[in-house]
Amino acid sequence: MSSEPRTTSRWGLFGRRTRHVLAQTRHLPRAWTEIRHATGGYTAAWLVLLAVQGLLPVAMVYLVRHLVDALAAFALPGSGASTGVTDAMAHLAPPALALGALLLGTEALRALGHWISGVQGERVADHLAERIQRQSARLDLEFYEHADFYDRLHRAREQARHQPAALLDSLGALAQNGLTLVAMAAVLLPYAWWLPPVLVLSTLPAVAAALGYHLDDHAWRRRTTADRRRAWYWDWLLSTRRTAAELRLLDLGGVFGGRFRTLRTRLRGGHLALIRRRALAELGAATFGFGAVAAVMVWMVHRLVRGLATFGDLALFYQAFHQGQRLMRGLLENVGDVYGRLFDLGDLFEFLDMDPRVVDPAEPTPMPEPIREGLALRGVVFGYPGSSSPVLDGLDLDLPAGQITAVVGANGAGKSTMVKLLCRLYDPWDGRVVLDGVDLRRLPLGDLRRGISVMFQEPVRYETTVEENIAVGDLANADRGRVAAAAEAAGATDAVEALDDRWDGLLGTYFEGGRDLSVGQWQRIALARAFLRRSPILILDEPTSAMDAWSEADWFRRFRTLAEGRLAVVITHRLTTARRADRIHVLDGGRLVESGSHEELLAAGGRYAESWHRQMAGDRG
Repeated sequence: MSSEPRTTSRWGLFGRRTRHVLAQTRHLPRAWTEIRHATGGYTAAWLVLLAVQGLLPVAMVYLVRHLVDALAAFALPGSGASTGVTDAMAHLAPPALALGALLLGTEALRALGHWISGVQGERVADHLAERIQRQSARLDLEFYEHADFYDRLHRAREQARHQPAALLDSLGALAQNGLTLVAMAAVLLPYAWWLPPVLVLSTLPAVAAALGYHLDDHAWRRRTTADRRRAWYWDWLLSTRRTAAELRLLDLGGVFGGRFRTLRTRLRGGHLALIRRRALAELGAATFGFGAVAAVMVWMVHRLVRGLATFGDLALFYQAFHQGQRLMRGLLENVGDVYGRLFDLGDLFEFLDMDPRVVDPAEPTPMPEPIREGLALRGVVFGYPGSSSPVLDGLDLDLPAGQITAVVGANGAGKSTMVKLLCRLYDPWDGRVVLDGVDLRRLPLGDLRRGISVMFQEPVRYETTVEENIAVGDLANADRGRVAAAAEAAGATDAVEALDDRWDGLLGTYFEGGRDLSVGQWQRIALARAFLRRSPILILDEPTSAMDAWSEADWFRRFRTLAEGRLAVVITHRLTTARRADRIHVLDGGRLVESGSHEELLAAGGRYAESWHRQMAGDRG
């Protein structure tokens, strides 16, 4: 009862691991394709170099045998040493010089190999980093709502950074060691047919140790992805400017540092336990291998004593068997390394194989040009992943072409969520978002997004020059004159003029020489970016939140001129901004509760009127 279940369990585990290993071979062709695509002609040079390096050790073994036999012929009693030193040197010089040239050539080829491998590793790492970047930009915004997505992205970045170069090294070592081993086996075979099988058997424990470690290490890293990512998060909080002020005021350094240490202690302990088990397994495997070398050397010395071999044969045999054992162990460990790298690259390929859900229709309808009716939401229901209730719950509203429409409501009413649906960053659970009566899901995705200029509630602060910060709004048409006009329309010119280098001034403090702006100035730069993009639809989310009343009135006058003839939507909680719009929609709980002009809504005495009077009373206070 005690032994059989353990045996069954052990063999069951071995079987599962074997199947797991074999399953990873499917990644090898794809990995090789990525490597060839990234490295081009360097791959061919690398393969030729591996072949030459694989055969050099065999040539060296034969040269050592000739050199030892030559030395024995002159040094041993009765061997003819009396012929003189000159004759001895003349006899020894050719194999010695050849051996020296071979050693020098080996080192030169090794240096060349390191350079080629370095070039390949850099190219493959850059290639895969770009692949991850393109995939991240391709996937839906919804993916960023899931912790599992961040785990996958974290693993993919880890593997792209280190594993391609490691896989190249492992594949190269596998090919080179394999070629050398075949040649060494051919050297040993004339001595006894059973030597190559003994060579193989003596290395199996080392292979089992290496393969087991790779499997356990991969499983550990997958299991601890969330903890390792959380440790990175605490480390980031302790070292970024974004949290620096609050960290000091609230004295959070010790708290966050303690959480980081706790996580790292647990992670370090788990990883060191794996390394300790590997070290013990490798020690046992090395002892077994040493015993095999000792046994075959005793057999060879016995042949020497009986006159069946020379000292050169003994030197050749020791080198060939010792190197063959090292190569066999290295070869099978290389196989384990390759499988381990493929396990890890499987995480990368898993990320690259993820597909977006918001995609182009199979048979798209052309984008309306010009827009005649406008945008409309019809019975739209939508909630974010993991939410227990929808943010928008049967929303119906119209955003007419050629008008400025303001959408107001309390925090959480669904205003910013509506913007994301209008840009088709998400698709609704139910209902439709239409443009001139056409469901957005039927329009070409690229055409739709090129037709929209957006400033989000939390615009990006690009750590580049002023001109580049604005130009990214429409890089294809971003000459200096258009950039300056967009800045003027957004009220950002004063901020630009205050910089020493004006348009070439570096913004932000991440890079040397950069200058930070106020919240309001950053907002105006983002507005200029949206204004630069001369698209028929203009959507601004909280564009005046950082402006004072005077700046707000001046900005809206310029905005009305800029928005003429376009479909413009302003999302705001400031009713002083909303009052200047042609039409105002009031949202509450994901539904439309009121619509009309500022005067109509005040006369209705509903929620808008209540909020207006409350805001005005607050301003007077």
